Amino acid sequence: MSLTFYYGSGSPYSWRVFLALEHKRVPYEPELLSFSKGEHRSPEYSKVNPRHQVPAITDGNFSLYESSAILEYLEERFPEGPSLFPGDVRNRALVRRLIAEADHHMGSKNEKLVAEFFFKQDTQARNREVIEKATKALRFELEWLEATLERDFAAGEPSAADFTLYPFVVTHARFELRDPDLGLTAARGPRTRAWMARIEALPYFDKTYPPHWRG
Repeated sequence: MSLTFYYGSGSPYSWRVFLALEHKRVPYEPELLSFSKGEHRSPEYSKVNPRHQVPAITDGNFSLYESSAILEYLEERFPEGPSLFPGDVRNRALVRRLIAEADHHMGSKNEKLVAEFFFKQDTQARNREVIEKATKALRFELEWLEATLERDFAAGEPSAADFTLYPFVVTHARFELRDPDLGLTAARGPRTRAWMARIEALPYFDKTYPPHWRG
């Protein structure tokens, strides 16, 4: 029985798991959930994730949610595939540190912009102070990322750290569709742009690209 992967189009947390599954060559069945149709709140999905969030996986009769936990599970459950946490104990610790930093800092600030731009259709209802503070913090995080990327990939080779960071960074362009003056894509440094290009050149990248962004 293959693993089932429940995800949402454009969710950076889903995207990291999508990239990880492809990287490790894990057999899986994708299940794209529609938020507009409320499929993430269906009784069937509630049995998989009672918090009604994506991503989640089922592996036989075992269900798991929270993207960082899923990455760890995939690494241990499928040790024969390419590693999500490559290298020695220190390099693996580096990957885990980068994931934690990305979630706590860049991810949390991204969520503030998601709330303002995607959950408030009335532009007058948007809190400009929240937007400006989050944007300033994200510019700092982009400077941090630029200084961190000393190798082709965050940990020297593709890893869970790259698959966590990339979706957060690329989502900034989606924010700028709502507010072109944020300046986040322009704040990407040369190392960051080259790193993004290397991820986009991975042979499985196109398969993971959010379906509703293609238009």
